[in-house]
Amino acid sequence: MTGYVWSAVDDAPVRELFPGIRLRPLWRGENGASAQVLEMDPHTCWEGIDVHEPGPEEVFVVSGVFNDGERDYPAGSFIHAPAGSWHIPQTTTGCTLFVFYPEG
Repeated sequence: MTGYVWSAVDDAPVRELFPGIRLRPLWRGENGASAQVLEMDPHTCWEGIDVHEPGPEEVFVVSGVFNDGERDYPAGSFIHAPAGSWHIPQTTTGCTLFVFYPEG
């Protein structure tokens, strides 16, 4: 189909952001929007505060349990974090997240 773009997680390049936290970019749009998979090993925590700028962040928990520093989100949860909000991503069980930035 014209205009369709696809990618497979297993074929996406892996970039380690912090020990035990890996990013796999899946797609980037012309306006800066992007889709990626974030993999977090058990007992890992983002180093510092994750601020959502310039736009919002949308997260779907594919597997495991994700914690934003305040509450747990089990697999199947959807999180919309508005522009300017922040959190400290972490997990005790490990998790895989689908992350979408509609505005870059």
